Amino acid sequence: MIAVLLNCITVEHSPWAVLFAVLFCLAGSWVTLHLIGRVRATERRQRLGWIFLAGIAAGSTAWCTHFIALLGFRPAEPVSFHPLPTIIALLIAVVGIQGALLISTRRLLGFAPSVGGVIAGLSILAMHMVGMWAYRVEGMVGWRPGLIALAGLIAIVLGSAVFRVTVRENVRACWPIAVMVVLTLSLYFTVAAAFEVTPLPMAVVGPRQDAFHAMVVAVGAVGIVIISTGLASVVIDHHARSDSFERLHHMAMHDALTGLPNRNSFKDHLDQQIAKARQTGAQFAVIGIDLDRFKEINDQRGHQYGDEALRILSRRMIELAGADEYVARLGGDEFVAIRPFTERTELVEFLSRLKGAFYSPLRMDDFEITTGASLGVALYPQDGLTREALVSNSDLAMYRAKSDPLRAICFYDSSMDDVVRQQRVLANELRLAIENQALEVHYQVQRSISGGQITGFEALARWNHPTRGFISPTEFIPLAEEAGLIHRLGEFVLRRACLDAMSWTAPYKVAVNLSATQLSEPAFADLVREVLAETGLPSHRLELELTESSLMKDGERSVRAMQRVKELGVGIALDDFGTGYSSLATLRTFPIDKIKLDRTFIADVESCQESIAIVRAVLALGKSLRIPVLAEGIERHNQLAILRAEGCDEAQGFLFGYPTPLKALKAAGRSLLGKTPGRRNGPRPAKPMTGTVLVAERSRQLAETLAVDVPEPALARRIAA
Repeated sequence: MIAVLLNCITVEHSPWAVLFAVLFCLAGSWVTLHLIGRVRATERRQRLGWIFLAGIAAGSTAWCTHFIALLGFRPAEPVSFHPLPTIIALLIAVVGIQGALLISTRRLLGFAPSVGGVIAGLSILAMHMVGMWAYRVEGMVGWRPGLIALAGLIAIVLGSAVFRVTVRENVRACWPIAVMVVLTLSLYFTVAAAFEVTPLPMAVVGPRQDAFHAMVVAVGAVGIVIISTGLASVVIDHHARSDSFERLHHMAMHDALTGLPNRNSFKDHLDQQIAKARQTGAQFAVIGIDLDRFKEINDQRGHQYGDEALRILSRRMIELAGADEYVARLGGDEFVAIRPFTERTELVEFLSRLKGAFYSPLRMDDFEITTGASLGVALYPQDGLTREALVSNSDLAMYRAKSDPLRAICFYDSSMDDVVRQQRVLANELRLAIENQALEVHYQVQRSISGGQITGFEALARWNHPTRGFISPTEFIPLAEEAGLIHRLGEFVLRRACLDAMSWTAPYKVAVNLSATQLSEPAFADLVREVLAETGLPSHRLELELTESSLMKDGERSVRAMQRVKELGVGIALDDFGTGYSSLATLRTFPIDKIKLDRTFIADVESCQESIAIVRAVLALGKSLRIPVLAEGIERHNQLAILRAEGCDEAQGFLFGYPTPLKALKAAGRSLLGKTPGRRNGPRPAKPMTGTVLVAERSRQLAETLAVDVPEPALARRIAA
C-alpha cells in the first residue's frame, strides 16, 4: 500500500504540477488561517461573515490544489473532465468547512473544535473523491479499500488537530499552515493512489491536450481570484483595524470637547519628560492652569456658552504651542502645560503667551467676557522629581495665584505654599466629616418683637475639628464651595434640621441657609420634597434662606427653582437684605415670604441716623408689600427697643441666644421646645415668684443652660412671666 502511494506521487504525477499545487496550497492556507483568526476575534453577525469567507477560502484552496495536482496526473488511458462533479466537489468543500467552523466556534462546548475538525477533514476527503469521479477515464474504475481507510484516518486526525489549534489557540504560528497543507495534499495523493483504473481492451487513445490546457487555465484563474479575494479581505481588515485602533487610541488620549490631550495623555507625556530629563539633565516646567471666571459664564449664559469658551481657549493654546510645548485639558476648566527650557527667559516667554491667550476677550454671539486664569508653575528637578510631586506643587502654586488678585502667575515656593497645602488637607478633612456626619447643627432662636414669643430657629452648621477645635463657618463654608462640597454640606444641614425639628414638642419653624449652587441644582426641589417625606416635617415648618447675590446670578433659573419649592408649601426668606444692589427688584421678582434685615444696619442703629433711616425704610417697604421683617444681630436692649418702636416683626441675635446644639435645647426642657409658639418662652413656676432677685436668678440659669447672655432684670421679668 505504501509502495502504491509512493509510486502515485513520484511516477504518476508531474513534479512541476505537484510543486505548483504545494505552493498554491501554502498561499491558500495562509489566507484561510488569517480569516479563521478573524472568526475567533468577532461576535455574532460579523463572525458569520468571516466564517463565510473562511469557508470559501479553505474550500477553494483544497479544490484548486486537487485539480492542479490532478492535471499533472499521467495515466495511460484517455481522460476527460465532467463539469457537474467538478462543481459539486467545490460545493462540498466550501459548505463542509463552513459548517465545521460554525460548530468549532461554539465556545460553551470544549470538544467543539475537535468535532469541527473531523467534519472539515471528512469534507475535504469527500471533495477529493468526488473530484476523482469527475476525472473520466476510458476504462474500469475501482477503489483500493485500504487506502480509503487510511485517507479517512488522516482526515480525522489531522483535521481535528488543525482546528483545535486554529480555532482556540494562537493562529499566527507557522506550523498550523504546514498541517493544513499536509492534510490537503496527503488526502489528495491517498485518494489518487486509491483510484484504480483497468483499461478496456478496445479503448481508443485520443489526444486531449486542448481540454487539459483549458482546465489548467480555468483552475488557475479561479484559484488566483479566490485566493486574491481572501488576501484582499485580510489586508483590508488589517488596515481597518489599524485605523479603528488609532481612532480609539486618539479618543482615549484626547478630550472630546476641545481636542486637546486629556489626563491620561498628560500622565504619559510627563512620565516621558521625567525619564528624558533624568538621562540628559534637562529642565522643564509643569504649569497648572485654572480659569478664573468660567463659572460666571455657565451661571449667566448656560453650559453651551461654557463649552464654546473652552473650545475657543483650547484653539488659542493649540495655535500658540510650539513643537516642544505641550498643553492638555484635565477636565472642567482645568488645563496643564509642560515646557522644557534651558534658559529661564524661554519659560517666561511661554508663560506670557499663555497668559495672553486667557486674558484676551472672548466674544460669543452678543456676549463678551475675559475669563482670565491662574497659573501655577513647578520646575523639574527643583520642585519635584516625580509626577505626583510636580503636579501637586504646580496645583499649590496655582491655588496661591488664584487667592491673590494681583498675581496671575505664581511659581512654587515651599514656604509660601504651606498655607495652601493646609487648606487642601482641611478640605479633605471636611469631605470626610460630611461623609461621616461629624458636623453639628446648632440652632439660634428667633422671636417676635411685640410679644416676645418664639417664632422659630435658624439652623447653622458647626464643625468641631478633632484636633483644631471649632472651625468658624466663615472658614469652612467658602472652603466647601471651592472644593465642590457645598451640595453635600447643604443636604446634610437640611436633612438634620428637619429631623431635629420633628423632635421638638412645639411646632416651631426651622430656617436653613441655602447657597447659590444649591439653588441652581435642577433637582433641588426634589431633594426638599424627599427630605420632608423622609423626616415627616410639615412643609410649612421649613423656611429656606437665600441671599440676594445667589438669586441674581441666574434670575430666571432662580425664579423657577423658588416656584417649585413654594409649591411644596416651604417658606422663603431673603437673607442679608440691604447689602445687595437690586433689593427692590428682588422683592418684586422673587416670591419672598420674609425679609431678614442685615446685621450691619443694626450694629450702629443707636447712634447713626443713616442706619435708623435705612431700617425705617426697609420696615415700611415690608409693610407695604405685606412681607414680615426679621432683624438680625440684636445684641443690646437699646437696639431691641428701637426696632420695637419702629414696628419690626421679629428679631434674632445674641441678646436672645447664641447658636446652641440640640442637646442643650432639649436640656432646657419646656423653657424653649416644650411650649407652643403662642406662649412666651420659659418655664412657668409652680409658685408665684417674689422679688426681682429670684426672677433674675431663674433668667440666669436659663441663659447658662442655653449659653446666652444674661438679660437685664426688666427683660428677665418678662421672660419668667
